[in-house]
Amino acid sequence: MDGGTLIGYACLAVGVEGTKIRTCRLKNATGQRVLEITAANLKALERLIDYNAGAGIRLFRISSDIVPFASHPSAAPRWKEEFSGEIERIGRKIRDAGIRVSMHPGQYTVLNSPEERVAENAALDLTYHADFLDALGAGRECRIILHAGGAYGDKRSAMERFVRRAARLPERIQGRIALENDDKSFTAADILEISAQTGFPAVFDNLHHMLNPPRERLDDAAWIQRCAATWGADAGRPKIHYSQAGGKRGAHSGTIDTERFLAYCRSIGETDADIMLEVKDKNVSAVKCMNALKGRVPVRILEEEWARYKYLVLSRSAAAYNDIREFLKEKGPADAAAFYAMIDRARMLPADAGAQKNAAQHVWGYFRDRASRREKERFLAITGGTAVEAAAKRFLLGCAHKYGEPYLLESYYFYLD
Repeated sequence: MDGGTLIGYACLAVGVEGTKIRTCRLKNATGQRVLEITAANLKALERLIDYNAGAGIRLFRISSDIVPFASHPSAAPRWKEEFSGEIERIGRKIRDAGIRVSMHPGQYTVLNSPEERVAENAALDLTYHADFLDALGAGRECRIILHAGGAYGDKRSAMERFVRRAARLPERIQGRIALENDDKSFTAADILEISAQTGFPAVFDNLHHMLNPPRERLDDAAWIQRCAATWGADAGRPKIHYSQAGGKRGAHSGTIDTERFLAYCRSIGETDADIMLEVKDKNVSAVKCMNALKGRVPVRILEEEWARYKYLVLSRSAAAYNDIREFLKEKGPADAAAFYAMIDRARMLPADAGAQKNAAQHVWGYFRDRASRREKERFLAITGGTAVEAAAKRFLLGCAHKYGEPYLLESYYFYLD
C-alpha cells in the first residue's frame, strides 16, 4: 500500500469506556427524549475522537444515529442550534488530529426507489448527513458513502432513476456523496457507470465485489484503480472498503486475519487509497492492521497491545500465552505482523474450560484481597461449574468497575470472544 494510506473503522469502539451510541424507537422519540440522547451521543462521539487521536487512527466513520430520527419530521429536534458548541468543538478535534471522517446512511435511504415518497425521505436523510458533516467543518474529503439502491427488476431503469434523482439534490449534498458497489444489485462496473454520469467518486468494496462481480473479470487491483480514477483533486484520497467473510452471506468476520490482510495489500500493489475496515471488532482490527503494515515496530508498542490481549489469549491457551511472552522479550524492533498472527491463531483455538478457568483466576487476582465474602463465594461457584467463560467475564467486569481497575477495563478479555 501507499505510505500515506489511512486505516480506519466504523462507528463503535471495543473496550473504550463512554463510547456507546444510544437510540430509541420512533414511538418514544419525543423532542426532549431525542435531545437527551443526542447530547449523550455527542459526548460518546467526542470520546471516540479523543480515542482515535490517541491511537493514531485517522480514518473513522461516524454513526448515522448520533441524532436519532434526525430526518424524520415528527422527531427531529433543532440539533444544529441546540448543540452548535459541542459539534464545533468535536469538529476542531477532528481537524487538529487530521482525522478523515465519513458517514454511511442505512438501508432505508434509497434514492432510486420507484416510490417517490421513499426517494423524498432519502433526500431528507442525505440532507441530515451533509448538514452534520458541514456543522463539523469537515472538508470535502469527508464523504457520505451511499449505495445506489435496488434494481427493482429493471437495473437500467433503476440506474437512470438514481442519476435523475441525484441531479435534483443541492450541490452541497452532491459534493459529499461517494458511491459504493453492493452485494446484490449494483456491481463495481455499474457504480463506475453511474459515477461517470453524476461525478460521484466510486468506493470499491472487496467483499461485495466477491459476492456480486461484474461480467468483466478483472482482479481487485484493476477495479480499485478504475474506482480511484473517479476521485477528483477536491475529493481527497480514494477509499476502499475491506472485509473478510463471516459466517453467512455478506456478514463481516469477527476480526481481520492479519496474514490474509497483508496478502491482499500486496496483491493490490502501491494503491493510493485509504482503507475502511468493516469488521466486528472495529478499532481492535484497525490498530492491528496499522501496526502490521509497518512491519517492524518498537517492541513497546506491541507490549502495550499485549496488555489488552493477554488475558484473552490466556483464556484460549497457556502455551500460546507463553509463546507470545517469549516473542516480546527480544530487544529492538519486533515483527508486528508475526505478533498479531500469533494472537489470531490463539483466538481461533477451540474453547477450553481449563484455559478459561485459568484466565479467570488470573483476573480474579486483582480483586481477591478486596472482595467481599459474597463475591468470593460467587467466584468459586462460577469457576466450579462447566460453563465458565461468559459468567466469569460478566462477574469480573463488574468487579473491575467496582474496584476501579482501568488496566482491566481496557482488556479485550471482556469484549471479544
